[in-house]
Amino acid sequence: LAEAQYAHFNGKLQLRILARTAEAIANALTVGQAYARAYADAKRSAGVVDFNDLIRHAVKLLEADGMGDWIRYKLDQATDHVLVDEAQDTNARQWDIVKAIAGEFYAGDGAKAETVRTLFTVGDYKQAIFGFQGTNPKEFERAKEHFSDLATTAEREVLDLSLAQSFRSGRPVLEVVNRLIETVSPAAMGLETPPREHVSARAGQSGSVTLWAPVQTGLPDTEEAEAEEGWLSDAELKFAADLAKRIWGWTRGPNRLRLRNEARDAEPGDVLILVRNRGDLARTIVSRLYEANVPVAGVDRLTLNAPIAVQDLMSCIRFVLQPDDDLNLAALLVSPLLGWSQADLYERGKQRSGVSLWQHLGDCKPQSLLDLLGMADLTTPHRFLETILSGPMEGRRKLLARLGDEARDPIEELTNQALAFEREATPSLQGFVDWFDRGAVEIKRDSAQPGGAVRVMTVHGAKGLQAPIVILADATRDPDFKVSRELDWAADEDLTLPIFRPRKEELSSSLKTSAEASDAREREENWRLLYVALTRAEEHLFIGGALKPRQQKSGMGENCWHVQVDRAMAAMGIGHVDGARTLVHQEEEPKPPR
Repeated sequence: LAEAQYAHFNGKLQLRILARTAEAIANALTVGQAYARAYADAKRSAGVVDFNDLIRHAVKLLEADGMGDWIRYKLDQATDHVLVDEAQDTNARQWDIVKAIAGEFYAGDGAKAETVRTLFTVGDYKQAIFGFQGTNPKEFERAKEHFSDLATTAEREVLDLSLAQSFRSGRPVLEVVNRLIETVSPAAMGLETPPREHVSARAGQSGSVTLWAPVQTGLPDTEEAEAEEGWLSDAELKFAADLAKRIWGWTRGPNRLRLRNEARDAEPGDVLILVRNRGDLARTIVSRLYEANVPVAGVDRLTLNAPIAVQDLMSCIRFVLQPDDDLNLAALLVSPLLGWSQADLYERGKQRSGVSLWQHLGDCKPQSLLDLLGMADLTTPHRFLETILSGPMEGRRKLLARLGDEARDPIEELTNQALAFEREATPSLQGFVDWFDRGAVEIKRDSAQPGGAVRVMTVHGAKGLQAPIVILADATRDPDFKVSRELDWAADEDLTLPIFRPRKEELSSSLKTSAEASDAREREENWRLLYVALTRAEEHLFIGGALKPRQQKSGMGENCWHVQVDRAMAAMGIGHVDGARTLVHQEEEPKPPR
């Protein structure tokens, strides 16, 4: 009886949870539909299309009756060979375009019967890492089956070629990669069959792989460190500082790291630091490299409102609009533009009562801020910023001296955005602040060329790049600790809806199935992302990271890169020396040409 009652009331409870979840999803979809309509209207009004529109409209045009036939005919007359690169990250709609263009290659004898027409696709399933953009590497397999069937029917030869040689990485790197795939298992990477072992085309060259022990002890607890960088653990701050010292030693110290394959010592431009995302750790590493006097190009991509230099300049504008905003004024006073210390701010701001900080300062008000207030009503945003940067305040010099050359690009982009705003609207400081806060401008640096400075990039951004020295700086990160916020819900066989992911206890039926499938895809991509990261290294590969407080208590998860690389290197018989596992292969340096 008790079991029957439990089953009855538990069923009622589950129905209640389902009803609440259904209501939340319906409301979210209603909001999403309204947003989609508004977005479509905005594009029409501006006469623009986005990237997805380009693909969708191209497919629609090629498949349209009448007009599509004529366009495919014209393309067929002008096209004999099609090359599809990065095929593993080509989505279904993009393959539809390829099918429309190359489909006639296998239609039998025609106007080009004497011409050998070819479709050549290049892809590596192990490098499929853009699932967050909606790609699915399985579409590569489906396209392969589609064109193989067409070619077989047309009695055309189908060649399935494989390139096992790597012309980028040295032997030690590939030995670790081979053992890692075996340790993790090909199935965990989403591979149906084990891949061929990687062989280096640079077998006669030197190389090394070093797995550092994860950093567990933090920097000394100081009030300044806690106040300014409390978002990172002490271990992560220590790792960033130690890494900067190491790189200085490799590239500037008396015992520099040797690049034996090039018969020279390492330079800052030889170093590529890879992270999972452009977060606090990446910015802290850049900051510590500046402090160590190591040239660094900064993070490869950033949002314009994130750099401190931009925040300080925008604080100037916010100040003249609202001088009595105490928090904004306090941040501005201790910025490089004014140069007050925290002690100065406390001494001059204490014992105030009933008045704003600006009113309380009295005779201590900086003359430069008084000058900015005097010009606020008579200037444009661009002129105002340039006065701060190039006028008596010497803002550009002060910001670059304090924040390093990394601040130069964001400063210039902010002034460019001010000019862009003035072309579109009535130029006013209040209007510019409102316009700036509504947008999200990204700055992307060209990281393909080292430029004599250390590069800090995400693994996704480094796809296709390489460097003599590569560092995986957050290999201890636990991907299972990530909170997923979105879910592609397979509501029906032919209907997939993007929704906010319900809580774990709210998942049931098709929602639960979709969530489990999404988690499985992410786990597979996690290992493919590690493969891409490892194979960016030409000669020296270093793998490390710092433990979060939670990890120091309970250990790293099974899906941490560091854990699996450690197991792979242990299986190769590589022991610990001074806390690190190191695999080294050395050959004689090439002799310089006479």
